[in-house]
Amino acid sequence: MKALFFAFLFCITFLGHSQDKQPIFKVENDLVKATYYYNDGAVLMQGYFKDKKLTGKWTMFDRKGNKLQTGYYENGKKINTWFVWNKNSLKEITYNNNNITNVNHWKPDAVIVSN
Repeated sequence: MKALFFAFLFCITFLGHSQDKQPIFKVENDLVKATYYYNDGAVLMQGYFKDKKLTGKWTMFDRKGNKLQTGYYENGKKINTWFVWNKNSLKEITYNNNNITNVNHWKPDAVIVSN
């Protein structure tokens, strides 16, 4: 899981250096809101930094503005429930201190039973 986290951070860094539209960083109270862009200017990712660490809600989008992934960081570590969308499913991944504690994989044909 650490490898995936560092790959994600590498992607953020790589995209920040390889895109035509430069990222925008805006100070909001004690946080810095970061917005990264695709080459065509569409928003790729938005989130916050505090003390140079990922914090709060981060959201990744496709070029059409649809959410691909959303989740929360605290002191640079993934926490709480993350959602990852793709064409055919939704993954709900629960993190505790950057460790996966639960994964639910939802598909359109899933049957939900309740009492």
